[in-house]
Amino acid sequence: MALKSTIYKANLQLSDLDRHHYADYPLTLALHPSETELRMMVRLLAFACYADERLAFTKGLCADEEPDLWQHALSGEVELWIDVGLPSEKRIRKACGRAQRVVVLVYGSERQVEPWWRGIRAELRRFDNLEIRRLSPEQGEQLAALAARQMGLQCTLQDGQLWFTGDHGSAEIALVSLDPARDA
Repeated sequence: MALKSTIYKANLQLSDLDRHHYADYPLTLALHPSETELRMMVRLLAFACYADERLAFTKGLCADEEPDLWQHALSGEVELWIDVGLPSEKRIRKACGRAQRVVVLVYGSERQVEPWWRGIRAELRRFDNLEIRRLSPEQGEQLAALAARQMGLQCTLQDGQLWFTGDHGSAEIALVSLDPARDA
């Protein structure tokens, strides 16, 4: 018998001072049996960074042809494709061909991220519609500590910094941009 996803509910109160976007989002997140709470919370972080009424979680790990989150134009085209983790160069290339804008939110230890980045960055130089942002391991731990089956979270974004506050503590997040042209 296959294991089922665990459902998490998050009420996200978002104040994005950079984009002047203020909204409350009642979100349902499915934690896949092979997924960690950290990965799920990074998906939630991605939602907070790019929040829009058309931004949606996908089947994620259950569907190879879909990102973790995406946003479609009214015409059906993919405007924004967001993956979290350490996707392959092939997956990123495919995403850049399908979407107007692609974002990869990278997380993990130095031991995981550095070899991935060294092996992939030269191939990514040609993509103008790609943005790669990294979450430090320490910030990832803070974010994962906020996970609960029922979450009330307040998130403020200002000058590229994010502050999450919830029932189980707080997390201050400053994502670092990785640039294939500069970091080569």
